[in-house]
Amino acid sequence: MQSTNSEHALSLWAKWVQMDLWKKIFIGLALGLVLGITLNQTGYTEYAEKIKPLGDLFINGIKMLIVPLIFVSLVSGITSLKSMATMGRYSVKTIMWYLLTTAVAITIGLILGAIFQPGVGVDLGAAAAATAKEAPSLVSTIVAMVPVNPIASMAEGNILQVIVFAVFFGVSITLAGDAAKPVKDLMDGLAEVFYKLTNIIISFAPYGVFALITWVSGTYGLDMLMPLAKVIGVVYLGCVIHAVVTYMGLIKFVAKLNPVRYAQGVLEPAIVAFSSASSAGTLPVTMMSAERNLGVSRSVSSFVLPLGTTINMDGTALYQGVCVLFIAQAYGIDLSMAQYITIILTATLASIGTAGVPGAGLIMLSLVLTSVGLPLEGVAIIAGIDRILDMARTTLNITGDSAVAVLIAKSEGQLDQALYDTPHVLKTVDIRNS
Repeated sequence: MQSTNSEHALSLWAKWVQMDLWKKIFIGLALGLVLGITLNQTGYTEYAEKIKPLGDLFINGIKMLIVPLIFVSLVSGITSLKSMATMGRYSVKTIMWYLLTTAVAITIGLILGAIFQPGVGVDLGAAAAATAKEAPSLVSTIVAMVPVNPIASMAEGNILQVIVFAVFFGVSITLAGDAAKPVKDLMDGLAEVFYKLTNIIISFAPYGVFALITWVSGTYGLDMLMPLAKVIGVVYLGCVIHAVVTYMGLIKFVAKLNPVRYAQGVLEPAIVAFSSASSAGTLPVTMMSAERNLGVSRSVSSFVLPLGTTINMDGTALYQGVCVLFIAQAYGIDLSMAQYITIILTATLASIGTAGVPGAGLIMLSLVLTSVGLPLEGVAIIAGIDRILDMARTTLNITGDSAVAVLIAKSEGQLDQALYDTPHVLKTVDIRNS
């Protein structure tokens, strides 16, 4: 009998190890909620407090990653843009459009968060309002973006200054050419190391989420559950608004093209992105639909779309806006205009550095929270529904990539207008074999 029980336990453990991470996080969230609410209802809230250190370890792991990861990944990403010297206008236009649409996306998220106020009434820590950082003026914020001592900025965790220094450092490596190749190779290697380290830290997310959700629900009970559904609804609404107003608006008024044809042309990659929640995995379908459905030339699609997979995170940026306000409202913290500007700047620039990193949404949310002094414990609540949100934001990311590809192709005379205007259905593509 003992042997049978051991075999059963080993079988369950094997299934757990092989299970997708997002499923593990859901299980951790569900178990944490059940345990926490049970402790809350039975009056044993002190046990929820004893479980919290496990979650604190996970939060500390994320904090450990933020500064080095954002620095090396940003520098590595910028130095990999060799086409900036050879493709000139392509590079400038592409990066401009990606950054602009990302800034618009997070602004939409902040506006919707302010309108619908998903965190109002949650009250995760009214005392946090008293310890919130006092925001500097807007002018001081802009001046303070450039660090006097970048090493000190890293030690102090000043995320915005680290991002600005990384951008200048990466551009300087590119301008230095072959003389700086060893530095570039070092940054590329460090980036890969930190991606692997991110994998390790994120693999502990189910346990960290379990502990923190147990603590939150054990301390505050059922009052914090309903706003999660509201967060999901607001994020999905924001994604639809951004796709229709921003992307289709740019196609209509900037490219002077039929926006309905654009929507039809991106349908296939949008479906793949929604089901897979992977921008990189959807890239083959995105490129083929851009060429076959939207008439984008190979030279444009082969540069703009892979670059978009690397630096364009409109969906994630919009998600940041909603989630940051949710957490601020839940902790009773009022944000100033300067802090809103900091959030927009941080999320826009950070989208370049964290794109393609496993768990990028949570990492990016963590650094945005850090930049304005909000509690990182709020990440655990969002982590439980992250997969649902990831499906929407990934879909928005790839539709944004396609929109920018059309804009660049049109402005450079690289768009087949007849093919764009002709309805065309892309054949089914198995991305697992692409």
